[in-house]
Amino acid sequence: MSQITSEWIILDNGPRAWYARPTSAGPHPAVVVFIETFGVNKHFQDVAERLARAGYCAMVPDLFHGKTYDYSNLTEAIGHLKTLNDTLVMQEAGLAIDALQQRAEVRKNAIGALGFCMGGRFAFMANAIHADRLQATVAFYGGGIAPESDPVGRAPLLHLAKQMGAPLLLLYGAEDPSITPEEHGRIATALSAAHKRYTLTVFPDAPHGFFADPRDSFRPEAARVGWRLALDHFAEHLGAPG
Repeated sequence: MSQITSEWIILDNGPRAWYARPTSAGPHPAVVVFIETFGVNKHFQDVAERLARAGYCAMVPDLFHGKTYDYSNLTEAIGHLKTLNDTLVMQEAGLAIDALQQRAEVRKNAIGALGFCMGGRFAFMANAIHADRLQATVAFYGGGIAPESDPVGRAPLLHLAKQMGAPLLLLYGAEDPSITPEEHGRIATALSAAHKRYTLTVFPDAPHGFFADPRDSFRPEAARVGWRLALDHFAEHLGAPG
């Protein structure tokens, strides 16, 4: 387990990001982390630090620009989510990738994406928009990828499947009413038709948000196995952490 350091940094053009890294010189593989709809809170700082302890440099762009919401305040959190612009989010993701590639401790051609909930959708999107810059992607319960009707009003993303470059790991809970088995099927069909490499795993007794330990939805066993699968995916496609 690596010794780590973590801090806020400022990206080009002004947005900030939480950055965690091993203290050793590296170079290390790196991961851009996309947040849930509650902001870069303590949980997501911890996620970055867990990655750093596993040997990765982890960058969490602050897509909410300083705002965080309590897990009990879903109404305001969803209200903020509705204001996000996909194009701007992908621009800020690009700034995070730029920042990683400029750092001496980062292995330049070994950068992945990891997202949760709305961030899972952004990780899926980044796999297409930044296809030439990402080597692996993991999405935990990414909502809004291929719904019949998205309650937040987001555009579905299956048209991006042909653009994707990196292998995908998609993790879902069977007890998640917001992402149905039919949506799993639509995603799998689109990726298979586009001849993309992906793995789709469903945890039988897990609800939405099963990875987030501060939430009532947390399921320790699904979270443990999902994290192991994510790290295995990154190790396979980014190379062994330094």
